[in-house]
Amino acid sequence: MNEKIHTKAVDDLFDAVLSLKTRDECYAFFEDVATINEILSLSQRFEVAGMLSAHKTYMEIAQKTGASTATISRVNRSLNYGNNSYEMVFDRVGNPTKE
Repeated sequence: MNEKIHTKAVDDLFDAVLSLKTRDECYAFFEDVATINEILSLSQRFEVAGMLSAHKTYMEIAQKTGASTATISRVNRSLNYGNNSYEMVFDRVGNPTKE
């Protein structure tokens, strides 16, 4: 994990996120803490990760999500060389893009 982000402020933010109990609470909190575009960008990356995990092509992913090839490539790099967090989450909640 990247030690540069390990700060008390980030810990506090993550603790706040972990305290949320419902999807409505998540919507309310994230709408207050982030811009709509930031939330949509995060959700797009999550969707891209799911599609890459389901072995979709860059073209299929770009057409469905509107993500740029740079974004798809960045997510692909995280899947291949990151902390395996996407897989961890998909194992827990399922991959929303798998058919």
